[in-house]
Amino acid sequence: MLPREIVHKIRRIQITANRLVNESLAGEYHSVFKGRGMEFDEVREYQHGDDVRTIDWNVTSRAGRPFVKRYVEERELTVMLLIDASASGAFGSTAKMKSEIAAEISALLAFSAIKNNDRVGAVLFTDRVEKFIPARRGSTHVLRVIREVLFYKPEHKGTSIQKAIEHLNLVMHKRSVVFLISDLLDQGFEQSLKVANHKHDIVIIQIVDPREQELPAVGILEMRDAETGEIVRIDTSLPWVRDTFRENWTRNQARLTGLFQSQRMDHLTIETDKPYEIPLLRFFEERARRIR
Repeated sequence: MLPREIVHKIRRIQITANRLVNESLAGEYHSVFKGRGMEFDEVREYQHGDDVRTIDWNVTSRAGRPFVKRYVEERELTVMLLIDASASGAFGSTAKMKSEIAAEISALLAFSAIKNNDRVGAVLFTDRVEKFIPARRGSTHVLRVIREVLFYKPEHKGTSIQKAIEHLNLVMHKRSVVFLISDLLDQGFEQSLKVANHKHDIVIIQIVDPREQELPAVGILEMRDAETGEIVRIDTSLPWVRDTFRENWTRNQARLTGLFQSQRMDHLTIETDKPYEIPLLRFFEERARRIR
């Protein structure tokens, strides 16, 4: 029997997610993802009007003329949520922590998928895969996913996006829509992400807090790394300290953006001090326009 406060929190998120799905996201989700689960069928010679993104460059190089990969639509779509459960998520300088927003966005995406009779699964990870929930249909299953995302207690604190993606590639043999929901405070996952992107349709949802981007001028500040426990003290009254902090953030974001653009992966940033519904809806609308 679940404690009453847990039931109330799940119910609140269910009501919010259902409202947003019914009012805003259901149609956009359908146009963007429904029927985007595809299986390889054959290679054929390029014809006028074919999408250049489907060109098979290996065959084209051997044949000396362009060939494209042809896919057939799968009857069902699988949505996988890769959710960062590391200790850095337990941070928020505004009303909500990053982990809370990650849970609400996961619920929103899961209800959108279920409304279209798609299957939903989840991988909760830290510096290892902590929990794998196989993809299934149905509202009961979605409520289980939300409950796990909201109240699962991770055994570890670190982050390894690479291990989460490698696990995904092992267990998911058919093409899926994969939402990676993380603050991306990690290194060394680029190659595994590139490999996964050839097999799956990957969407990056990065959750960031204003204090991770820019420091306030409040004098001596003690900062503790939630994952390693390391404590540093910095003098935020010094302009060069604040400038260096901001520049490091900007440089890392530019590196990530360059990676995602080069791999044609969708990437949206959710900030903890702003409503997440607006950038989510904008993403769905922009992607729908690209597809049309």
